[in-house]
Amino acid sequence: MARRSHAVFPAPGHDHDRCAHDALAHAEALCARRGERLTAIRRAVLQVLLSTHQPLGAYELIDRLAEGNGRPAPITIYRALDFLRAQGLVHRIESRNAFVACVHNHAEGDPVVFMICEKCGAVGEAAGAAVAETIRTASRAAGFTPRTPVIEISGMCAHCRAA
Repeated sequence: MARRSHAVFPAPGHDHDRCAHDALAHAEALCARRGERLTAIRRAVLQVLLSTHQPLGAYELIDRLAEGNGRPAPITIYRALDFLRAQGLVHRIESRNAFVACVHNHAEGDPVVFMICEKCGAVGEAAGAAVAETIRTASRAAGFTPRTPVIEISGMCAHCRAA
């Protein structure tokens, strides 16, 4: 699978419409290739998440989706999120109890490093292949089997630091 190039933190003023369009096209192709259905509600949830580089909670998603149509039930949103997570199209930001669209192609099972800007709220995602062996070694030494190899780091992005 070809990797899509993507800055960890998109520059302010980047072509966000192109960013979201490319990610949605990738999601459609991925689901088609896997024989999965990107239903209207799944697509709508993904589009809302793609509309920002900030993590959104389930009820924020509900509020944003309610602006266009009726208010979806929480279980509907959680089911859509479960599907999108299973396809690798969405990640859960544990520390925020929120979700962010995945705009990277990374190997399944490789740790993902999320850098969360404390000022603007943007989430940068980087493949964590470089830290994978360290995690595996430390886990083996402890007799531990990691279930969710996710690393979240809070700090300030370069764009906010420069401002």
